Amino acid sequence: MHFSENEGIEGKTFVVTGGLGHVGSAICFELVRRGAHQVRAFDLRSTSPWSHDLHNRGVHCIQGDIVQKKDVERSLRGADCVFHLASFGMSGKEMLQLGRVDEVNITGTCHIIDACLELGIERLVYVSTYNVVFGGKKIVNGDENLPYFPIDDHVDAYGRSKSVAEQLVLKNNGRALKEKNGKCLYTCAVRPAAIYGPGEERHLPRLVSMAKLGLIPFSIGEASVKSDWIYVDNLVHALILASMGLLDDIPGKSGRPIAAGQPYFVSDGCPVNSFEFIGNFLKGLDYELPKYRLALPHALFIGRIFSVFYSILYPLLNRWWLPQPLMLPTEVYKVGVTHYFSFLKAKEELGYVPMVTPKEGMAAIISYWQDRKRKSLEGPTIFVWLFVIIGMSSLFAAAYLPDIGPVSLIRALSLFFFRSIWTIRLVFMMSTAAHLGEGAYAWYLAKRVDPGNARGWFWQTFALGFFSLRFLLKRARK
Repeated sequence: MHFSENEGIEGKTFVVTGGLGHVGSAICFELVRRGAHQVRAFDLRSTSPWSHDLHNRGVHCIQGDIVQKKDVERSLRGADCVFHLASFGMSGKEMLQLGRVDEVNITGTCHIIDACLELGIERLVYVSTYNVVFGGKKIVNGDENLPYFPIDDHVDAYGRSKSVAEQLVLKNNGRALKEKNGKCLYTCAVRPAAIYGPGEERHLPRLVSMAKLGLIPFSIGEASVKSDWIYVDNLVHALILASMGLLDDIPGKSGRPIAAGQPYFVSDGCPVNSFEFIGNFLKGLDYELPKYRLALPHALFIGRIFSVFYSILYPLLNRWWLPQPLMLPTEVYKVGVTHYFSFLKAKEELGYVPMVTPKEGMAAIISYWQDRKRKSLEGPTIFVWLFVIIGMSSLFAAAYLPDIGPVSLIRALSLFFFRSIWTIRLVFMMSTAAHLGEGAYAWYLAKRVDPGNARGWFWQTFALGFFSLRFLLKRARK
């Protein structure tokens, strides 16, 4: 393509569905920077970590549900181009909410297409996924000629629904617009790799939470397994180019835009083992790296157990207190089976070349998370928590509770070590006093070192004693 940097952007109105998310907000910022007349961020949420900056930069934030047609039409009216990012069910508990996955990803996409046709919007860029062609079978340097993975063979609702939605988007390419005689709706699909960058909401926060608790003890699959990642700025660059590729004035194409009806794989162009990527990230944050390797069949077995267990808890999946599953079958396939793709088509037709190298991207996310780590409450792994809580509870039960149920066994074991009830009670009281003193000292020290988390340091240290205090002392030395 031979376009200027802001071709098709200056003076135009854009709608970004899922616009309050990580990638959506980044597109909004870039469109504003390039001189768009108006940018609208359409999202189910009313606020997000980026909503304040979006408002400050003049982005119109519209709250609505993509499964409600009237909300979609309200947000799209008067737009020139739509970036459709809104989706549901990519990872964790969301993957098991099958009805909502289909509602958002399929019904919502149908509403977007219908609104574009009804309201005379000429360009629709759909953000798809590798999963439309990948379903757990090895793919090496794949391209856009690969067929869609059979719908009935998908192991998760997300991949299946995104495949249906992408095909709907591409099949509606070239349809006549209702309000513009002779004009057509042009569509394309961008299939990004796993997305990372400062502020990413899905993969990295979950990794950090699990690493803090010591819940990443093993890597999955062979060390030779590779997959793609894409830095958020590279994805935004690709999406902007895709919107330009839907313009109808490309020389030599007889009025047909080069990107019309086309899918494009995009990535950083450097396939890497997911656990090598994760290891570099965790190492930069001083978290423990996975020490063991779990074979793919064993990981799939564990993933299926979690899938069945969380499916039983279906009515509770939206509860904040229910933790994310350790792994699910689809997530096992993503990290345990080689699948990476060439972005040659995007390079040749759209001019896409990654702007940020993997090394630069990794440095950016490590710096971002180091800053977040300095501002957050650090603590030991879940195994230390269990050891201390169970130990103190057992001492209390042996010292004061009547011989009911397991208390008699706990008391017998305690008497074996401490010889008398009086000694058990003395040990419990001294331990409690020590925890209280350490908690008070942690509160005093945190007032100087980390005042925003002083209360949290007190309660954590009161519960765990020196196992918590040592993290605060380490921070104080720094």
